Amino acid sequence: MENLFAIRLRDFINETGLSKRQFAKKVGISAMSVSDWTTGKIQPNAESIYLVCKTFNVSADYLLGLTD
Repeated sequence: MENLFAIRLRDFINETGLSKRQFAKKVGISAMSVSDWTTGKIQPNAESIYLVCKTFNVSADYLLGLTD
């Protein structure tokens, strides 16, 4: 099964027009974390998902694949 979070986060970052490094800086997390998340290497914790959603006003349900 594909990691839907990784796919949706990668697509979302592309839509913002930011690099992964710029995205990470804006959220306040490491660029390595963002890279690992978008490749599906690791999963973010709840606090990190919250920070992404709060910073970019995106739904956690969408990123997690619960809604379209």
